[in-house]
Amino acid sequence: MSDSHGHNNVGVINFLQQFSIPLIAGVFAALTLANLDEHLYHEIIDFKIFGDVAIFGHGIDVHFLINDIFMVLFFGVAAKEITEAMLPGGALNPPSKAINPLLGTLGGVLGPAGVYFLFTWVFYNGSAEYTVVANGWGIPTATDIALAWLVARLVFGNGHPAVNFLLLLAVADDAIGLGIIAIFYPNPEHPVAPIFLLINAGAMAMAYAMRKANLRSWIPYIALAGGASWVGLILASLHPALALVLIVPFMPAPKTDTGLFATMDDVAEEQEERTGHHSNTGDDHSPLHNFEHDVKTFVDFGLFFFAFANAGVALASVNEVTWIVLLALIVGKTVGITAFSLAGVAAGFPLPNGMQTKHLVVAGLVAGIGLTVALFVAGEAFPSSEPTAVPFQGPARMGAVLSGLVAILALVVGKILGVKDGGGQPAE
Repeated sequence: MSDSHGHNNVGVINFLQQFSIPLIAGVFAALTLANLDEHLYHEIIDFKIFGDVAIFGHGIDVHFLINDIFMVLFFGVAAKEITEAMLPGGALNPPSKAINPLLGTLGGVLGPAGVYFLFTWVFYNGSAEYTVVANGWGIPTATDIALAWLVARLVFGNGHPAVNFLLLLAVADDAIGLGIIAIFYPNPEHPVAPIFLLINAGAMAMAYAMRKANLRSWIPYIALAGGASWVGLILASLHPALALVLIVPFMPAPKTDTGLFATMDDVAEEQEERTGHHSNTGDDHSPLHNFEHDVKTFVDFGLFFFAFANAGVALASVNEVTWIVLLALIVGKTVGITAFSLAGVAAGFPLPNGMQTKHLVVAGLVAGIGLTVALFVAGEAFPSSEPTAVPFQGPARMGAVLSGLVAILALVVGKILGVKDGGGQPAE
């Protein structure tokens, strides 16, 4: 009976993770509370857990713990996916296989930024608010990895090459999105101090030394090198969520990759096929795999709190900026990704086997789900500390939240175009 209950519990947890239920629940919880009692909502996310205690001049409120500390792990897991994809057998190995999706990534950044500027000019040209609104151009440049993965599997079917194409693109443009935050949206209260990036160089050297010493636990890489990297970024006044992106690639990895977003069960099955032995503990796996295995459930469920802390916007706050963000995500992503990837095809860098133009268009549409990182960037582009920017933060976040509805649009368009065609099934 206990084994049955244990199996059922695992099944429920896997279901919740697979369909990004915590993230979605956090969005609805934030929207509900913010519209029922906006004052209470802000009291919760601005609550200073340790009173007036600060870290390097930053107050330790709920928002800081989630956006500046918890999200370090989220983007660490994303960095793990990029690292694995570059291993032998991975989707980015050899490097020539990455050229088309990376061109698509470029289009998926420039396209939305261009559409954002276009509609900002249409709505605000000649207005005193034009410059402030234009500063939000970085909001639609990134894709929500978790929801894009879910929607892609529903639209294309498991195993379709368009799913991996989209995931590679999402991970890459999220990395660019964080780079945009670091470069274009520094905290005005904490001017950028590049000299402190020497700490990050030291953190990377520390991780390299751990790798050369064949340290098989992921914890020192994350706690020591990752901690130093976090300190370097926050002292440099760059967003510390980037900390593990610099460290994770140094962690020892398996010799082959089992596929982007492979689960530990996938890895165990792959190992069993090669060796004839099965491991239930994960102890035989590399530090890179063990890192994801040990933190991914915490991260997946922690996304509830991230969504809750960032998606609480009043429905009444919808204005032109809401539609600018939404149009930039839907039109900019679809057109930008499609155009740049087709240009890559014309230049001799083909789409993955099994992908056609119709799959590319729908993948570009799915990439328009900007929820997580778009919310993240909105808070940086229109900071609460800037009185002229405050009126646009809520509407911009609402545009990011509404981009989740792209999932329904993608399912309908995918059905019409017939993209669920088994293109990912191996040939007999």
